[in-house]
Amino acid sequence: MLILCTVLGLSGPSLKGFFAMRQLEDTGARIISLMEFARTQAICEGRVYRFNVDITDRTYWLTVLDKDDFEDLGTGWGREFQIPDDYTIKVRDLLMDGMTYYAEFIGTGRMRPGSIELAGPKGDTLNIVCRSATERFMVIDDQEMTNYEAGRN
Repeated sequence: MLILCTVLGLSGPSLKGFFAMRQLEDTGARIISLMEFARTQAICEGRVYRFNVDITDRTYWLTVLDKDDFEDLGTGWGREFQIPDDYTIKVRDLLMDGMTYYAEFIGTGRMRPGSIELAGPKGDTLNIVCRSATERFMVIDDQEMTNYEAGRN
């Protein structure tokens, strides 16, 4: 029992780092899922969907164009999701409406290219990028992100 407690006590700090990285990956996966849902729904319904990001409130959510205004979806897909407190978020090339950045998905499946970078408290990053109007948003590694940024300039 003493050996087991010692091993668990020594492995605790490394498990903390593992769970922090999982939280970053889970947040990225949730963002990608919402964007894929918005894109699919836009194509199926022939409506305009938006993935919204408020970097001040640290939230993100989906809306849909209804007549002349973007409205709540009225489902769990449209609820606000929170970015963890100790994470930073950077947005590039997304459109802006007031203080909210957004990626817009239209019925043809096209969208505006852009990127979102999430950074964890230990400097680990996750890059979510759409390189062209016909590609999906995807997670890329730091080297691909450097190449993407160089290609933009």
